[in-house]
Amino acid sequence: MGVGENAIGNKVDRLPGEAKEILKSLAANWGDVFDVNELQVIPLKGAMTNEVYQIKWPTKIDDVSRKVLVRIYGEGVEVFFDRDDEIRTFEFISKHGQGPRLLGRFPNGRIEEFIHARTLSASDLHDPEISDLIASKMKEFHDLDMPGPKNVRLWDRLRNWLGAAKSLSLPEEAKAFCLDTVEEEISILEKELSGAYQRIGSLGDKTMF
Repeated sequence: MGVGENAIGNKVDRLPGEAKEILKSLAANWGDVFDVNELQVIPLKGAMTNEVYQIKWPTKIDDVSRKVLVRIYGEGVEVFFDRDDEIRTFEFISKHGQGPRLLGRFPNGRIEEFIHARTLSASDLHDPEISDLIASKMKEFHDLDMPGPKNVRLWDRLRNWLGAAKSLSLPEEAKAFCLDTVEEEISILEKELSGAYQRIGSLGDKTMF
């Protein structure tokens, strides 16, 4: 997956040793790379919690290079999402031809197919043709039988966020934002919106996001 490029020289030393070994193996298997050790590491902008790098190798074809993306997982994201779930979901959709292909894994990250792309603009989102494409792609995702539990985690997540907010707030800040009453509000919403039928986006046998 590609994001905005920020070319700041070569940063090979930023890559974990395990990632470098996988990269060398990939380059060797392609057969058209001049030198597997002659890789350029370019930091990319746009990721929320990860460090992401574009990796480039010169090839035997003029002005053509091989490219992949290295993603190094960020720290402290457990309050927002479960990293194991995120990894499992990415691997599953990759195997089913959705999104970038997974090319390799190392302990604190992964190597992905590099996709040349750009973020949709506000005007793009008002384009009916683009909206149709988004809807079509979302249907493809929804048709997948995703791995993992199907129970709703919204309430536990809200309580985790509330706990984190309380731990980081001064008493006057907690009072100003009425944090002491939020737990009760969460419980009321949970009671009103929950039921035996509740499942992630339950729609027949489909799992929605």
